[in-house]
Amino acid sequence: MSAVVELRKVVKRFGDFVALQDMDLCIQEGEILGLLGHNGAGKTTSMKLILGVIEASAGEVLLFGESPTGDRARDLRRRMGYLPESVSFYGQLTGREVLDYFGRLKGVERAARSAVLERVGIAHAADRRVRTYSKGMRQRLGLAQALLGHPRLLLLDEPTAGLDPTATREFYLMLDELRTQGTTVLLSSHVLPGIERHIDRAAILGSGRLLAAGSLAELSQRAHLPIGIQVRGQCSREGWEQRLIAEGARIQPLNGAGLELRAPLASKMAIMRLLLEDPGVQDVDVVTPTLDSLYAHYNRPPDSAEAVL
Repeated sequence: MSAVVELRKVVKRFGDFVALQDMDLCIQEGEILGLLGHNGAGKTTSMKLILGVIEASAGEVLLFGESPTGDRARDLRRRMGYLPESVSFYGQLTGREVLDYFGRLKGVERAARSAVLERVGIAHAADRRVRTYSKGMRQRLGLAQALLGHPRLLLLDEPTAGLDPTATREFYLMLDELRTQGTTVLLSSHVLPGIERHIDRAAILGSGRLLAAGSLAELSQRAHLPIGIQVRGQCSREGWEQRLIAEGARIQPLNGAGLELRAPLASKMAIMRLLLEDPGVQDVDVVTPTLDSLYAHYNRPPDSAEAVL
């Protein structure tokens, strides 16, 4: 598997403001990487560097092994699709005319342009003026232009902004389909719910720095966050709580119908065996760290308390 994007010790300054500091990031072919961070964390700056719209103040940016601002910049951009955070089109044009314009720029045939409109679910409004589109429809049109020409790399900056729950679900299904086709995707977002099932790795940014990168399992392992175990039923207490506490569990009531435990991940199986020994236990749910909790953990101040699930 080859690297599609590489950022090596990249620094980007705007005057005295440092937008990115010592950024190291590698995106492999066919991978979906979630670039996560709050507003101002450096996500859009990273994308503009990859696009070649701006140049790094220091370090090296490589796209398909070449500089995105070098002599072959135009050819490299033809292999990409980009959806900006704020989608804006000339309102007097129809959706079809907008896509025809971008299609001609990319050398995409007319039939393929119409197919993309169908794919993003706005073919029924293709001949309406864009000024009549809702925000969600404009977002779909932006996604359509990004998908023109079967790009090898897709850069999607806050792609679900303005989409309703149904459209958001359809977007993620499309993302899964792109993965099966081998498309490399860099997905930037500060809205985390729904993302974790659709990305291969996450890169967490904070104040222009890469705080952590890896699969969710790798991030979880490094974070050492506790797991939650919800126990329902009438549990016998004699000696039982002490055995759980000995495994590192913290115990509290759960809605009067059981107990909730917080325990180290390494103790999960030992605790589960203890619970299964008790005939009064009716049900057990294990809650592992979510992307939200991992994000909060890696963004916490160094002297703050332990993050919670």
